[in-house]
Amino acid sequence: MNKNKRKKSIIGFIIAFIIIFSCLLASVVRVRLYNKKQHIESFVGYEFLNKEVVRKNIGLSVIPRTSTWGKIFDFNNEGLTDNNYQAYTYDFTILNNSKDRINDFHFKLKFNQEAYISQGWNGAIEIHQFRDDNEYVATVPDLRDFNTNDYNFDIFRVDGEELVVMKPGDYLVYWPSSTLNAKEIPIEANEATTPGIIMYFPMNVEVENLSFSLYYKIHRMLATDVFFIISFLALIIWILVLIINIITTQKIKKYMIQHERDNKIINESIETFTGFIDAKDPYTNGHSKRVAIYTRMIAKELGFEGDELDRIYYIALLHDCGKIGVPDNILDKPSRLTGEEFEIIKAHTLMGGEILKRFKSLKDVELGALFHHERYDGGGYPVGLVGEEIPLIARIICVADAYDAMNTNRIYRNKLDRETIISEIEKNKGLQFDPKIADVMLGLIKSRKVDLVDTEK
Repeated sequence: MNKNKRKKSIIGFIIAFIIIFSCLLASVVRVRLYNKKQHIESFVGYEFLNKEVVRKNIGLSVIPRTSTWGKIFDFNNEGLTDNNYQAYTYDFTILNNSKDRINDFHFKLKFNQEAYISQGWNGAIEIHQFRDDNEYVATVPDLRDFNTNDYNFDIFRVDGEELVVMKPGDYLVYWPSSTLNAKEIPIEANEATTPGIIMYFPMNVEVENLSFSLYYKIHRMLATDVFFIISFLALIIWILVLIINIITTQKIKKYMIQHERDNKIINESIETFTGFIDAKDPYTNGHSKRVAIYTRMIAKELGFEGDELDRIYYIALLHDCGKIGVPDNILDKPSRLTGEEFEIIKAHTLMGGEILKRFKSLKDVELGALFHHERYDGGGYPVGLVGEEIPLIARIICVADAYDAMNTNRIYRNKLDRETIISEIEKNKGLQFDPKIADVMLGLIKSRKVDLVDTEK
């Protein structure tokens, strides 16, 4: 992985972490705000009395028990003999329909018709009575142990029982018990609690002029919040990807170190081998390496990169390996070669191709040695291939090899000047050289990029 890609990867991981962490933090804040929220459900008499009501988070059932009784409420001591008030035992069943816990609740029961409270159990009842433009408020921990001497309520006594008088406008607030014996809070998911109140209403009068408001808070566990779960899973995935990335990066780094070491060994081995070849002719010493460098430069201009450039370099480095089988007296001969001697020289391409066939680890390595003397117009050797029948690597080496030959002192002549070399390459475009590759080489020469690797020949 190159430095630019690694930098982008690190930035990507940092950005992803910031987003995921922000989502986790947002989910924590979201749950805390949700847990602090006061939910309110309100009902009027006909909506909740004597029936079950189901809403989003809660269910409410306010149905009186079937067992009931009556009493005589003789307000004016008229000697009444028939029961005129009926007792109703109301169970206020509150069901938690949410997937979370109801951590706290209380309800308000407002009276819009006269009623008399007898008892209430488990929780405390906060009474609000309005008399003569004054409000009297007091909380009774348990109406079953109610002692009127402790309070200033408006009381009505009947058959030895003391009842709290609730007139239209009065209301009570029920606070649930949290004691172990009568624990009404919290209410777990899909569970219910049932506070109870006994109240007297006039007989033959429909009980419906009541209003009920339930106040509650839901306690959502962070681990059950969907947004938190998604964010947490994203964090786990992020950590796993990070670990995989670190392991992969280390393996790639180890591979690259090994790859560079292997390339160095291959390069040194090939350069040592080509050094033997170049040493046969002091006038062409360093030729193989220079041709390899020029070939790689041309290939890079043509769009090759990475390992492919290394492969091309090594193929070019070995292009003249067949010369190891050519006698020194022919290679060093200062005068014109005979026909037989030229055939021996030409055979170095076939010999090179044969030698490199055994080099299986470098793909197509033999093509450079075998075909670098082919001409674009078909007049080359050893086969006489034409145009793009000649492998691309051989066409590139052909131009690089010719440039180095012209730019090098030889036993039979001195090196040519830049203008003459440029002229020769221009003249042989489409004849000896592939025109496209020749143009690339001309660009390198004119921009003096090849001068960077030129040495005294």
